[in-house]
Amino acid sequence: MKPNLTHIALHVADLQACITFYQKYCQLNIIHERHASKDIVWMAEKGREQELILVLMSDGPKRNAVDQGYGHLGFAVESKARVDQLALQGKEDGILIWPPREEPYPVGYYCGVVDPNGNFIEFSYGQPLGPGAKPIDEEPCFTTFINQS
Repeated sequence: MKPNLTHIALHVADLQACITFYQKYCQLNIIHERHASKDIVWMAEKGREQELILVLMSDGPKRNAVDQGYGHLGFAVESKARVDQLALQGKEDGILIWPPREEPYPVGYYCGVVDPNGNFIEFSYGQPLGPGAKPIDEEPCFTTFINQS
């Protein structure tokens, strides 16, 4: 069996603030909690609990946004209107870092917010990833790129 990405684990300074953020902005649900030397929470999208999870662990350092460049977690959404809605919500909450913008394929339409720990989160529509995406082989320029590796 080839390796399969199953989770991303992040140490966070304020576990409860991060849980609330990922529930509010990303609709992730808590699927497992463990309280030992560190508090650990597993979060996932409904229906994808065995595909890819986000693990949040307490007692981590807060990230300095200046040090992270363009590194981010990306979430596909169902429409440009949803990207705009999340951007407006982020602006109202004072966490918008990238206002909505359109980029050439395969980037699409996106915005970005920052979570309570300083991690950048992108919401996009029109990428060849996520629910509702066109199959990658329908986009010749992208197929050419991935077939060269």
